[in-house]
Amino acid sequence: MRTERGATLPTELVERIRNAISERDLDALTSCFASDYLNEAPVHPSRGFRGRTQVRKNWERIIGGVPDITATVLRSVNDGGTAWSEWEMSGTRVDGSAFQMCGVAIFGVADGEAQWCRFYLDPVDEASTDIDRATASVVSGQPAQREGTNPA
Repeated sequence: MRTERGATLPTELVERIRNAISERDLDALTSCFASDYLNEAPVHPSRGFRGRTQVRKNWERIIGGVPDITATVLRSVNDGGTAWSEWEMSGTRVDGSAFQMCGVAIFGVADGEAQWCRFYLDPVDEASTDIDRATASVVSGQPAQREGTNPA
């Protein structure tokens, strides 16, 4: 699908990124990002970065560590030049353990490339505590204790 002027819709770019990840095609993947791409990670600010070179470096490491990685876009929507997308990525790490990440990526798109992203994907934490303990931890600033553990 194209816009009136023939430009790529933001969700088309999201699909190109998904395909490149699932095909583990680093050249196709990095071509989806502007040379001065800005990645912001609001929940983990020190993880933000700039540049297509860092995108490639990150994905070389990810594909090397999770060689069968697949990506699924659960939902995506165009909002002008922005694509809001919900992702799930899974695979098996080289040590045989399961890999799974979920979350949201909001891409600013121009000229068929991601110019920026606000990135909210994190590893799935199956062992985390329940909502009551998690809320108490957020409010207190103290680590959450799982049921049956002794904080002694």
